[in-house]
Amino acid sequence: MEKRVTFSRWTIGILFAVPQLLLIFTFFYWPAGQAVYWSLTLQQPWGGGNIWVGLDNFKSILSSADYWNSITASLVFAATSTGLAMFIALVLAALTDRQLAGSRFYRVVLIWPYGIAAPALALAFRFILAPEAGFMAVVNRMWPGFWDPGLDGFDAMASIIAAFSWKYVGYNFIFFLAAFQAIPRSLIEAAAMDGSGVVRRFFDIQFPLITPTIFFLLVINITESFQDSFGIVDIMTSGGPANATNLMVYKIYSDGFKGLDYSGAAAQSIILMLLIIVLTIFQFRFIERRVHYR
Repeated sequence: MEKRVTFSRWTIGILFAVPQLLLIFTFFYWPAGQAVYWSLTLQQPWGGGNIWVGLDNFKSILSSADYWNSITASLVFAATSTGLAMFIALVLAALTDRQLAGSRFYRVVLIWPYGIAAPALALAFRFILAPEAGFMAVVNRMWPGFWDPGLDGFDAMASIIAAFSWKYVGYNFIFFLAAFQAIPRSLIEAAAMDGSGVVRRFFDIQFPLITPTIFFLLVINITESFQDSFGIVDIMTSGGPANATNLMVYKIYSDGFKGLDYSGAAAQSIILMLLIIVLTIFQFRFIERRVHYR
């Protein structure tokens, strides 16, 4: 017989829900409503009220070549960092699942990077990938001018992609390993007895069964690449050189808090939110079709 927990009075249930509702309203709905209002008005940088301008802020932003460059850079960053982080994590999880030598040690160590705060991670990578010290300095001595994130936009983009991907490899690894271990061993053993090799078993059995996890991580990684990249960009490149790494989330900060264009920054935040929503709907609409749920 199914047991359910019930309250003697309906007011008790409401009292339990009120704190959560207040948190959601305070930290989500209220800021989002303010952002929408500011995006439709002209906010004075030093106070003095708002002037209603309608969609003028959006028209100004979408007519800016710098903003379209920011969108392009964000899409390149999201696609590359997501693909790199998920691919590396998938390979590591597959190797760990086979219980190779040292797999227990790697199972623990590979989780640690995700626990590092983005600014601390970015500071470490800024020194690791510095052209005048560390490993890349050795490369520059062999090929002078080969690596310089401070002057070359491609190198700067590669550096923040490497930092972000390294952080999320650990996150993806946890889910991939759990997905592999959830596959019944009898299926793998039966395939091995039929003569299927490791690669054949991976693509014919394991990969189709973990597609729900792949789809979940794809949505999460793409969403986080648009949001959680701020700390890495701010510490490592500050959007440079020549706006090559001026991602959408960082441009909102620089225009709002450095340029004091609060209304324009609010409009940019609305566009970023809509872009993430569109990408998420696209993934659920078209990519989920290829997911094999057990």
